[in-house]
Amino acid sequence: MIEAPAKIFSFYRDGFRNMTVGKTLWKIIFIKLLVMFAVLKLFFFPNYLKQNFDTDAQRGAHVLEQITRHVN
Repeated sequence: MIEAPAKIFSFYRDGFRNMTVGKTLWKIIFIKLLVMFAVLKLFFFPNYLKQNFDTDAQRGAHVLEQITRHVN
């Protein structure tokens, strides 16, 4: 039972170790994801709580109100 995870791990380890073009492609993928998420975070998800509330208590009260309010 313990041999299966070890075999799977060694399969992927050896596969990634022997890659040539694949390593470059993975680097490109990670760079693109990093840039994409950084841009999304900066421009599309502003820190609403930090901008609209001064203290942690106010932020907490607002979040609590939002998640516990009843939908009519």
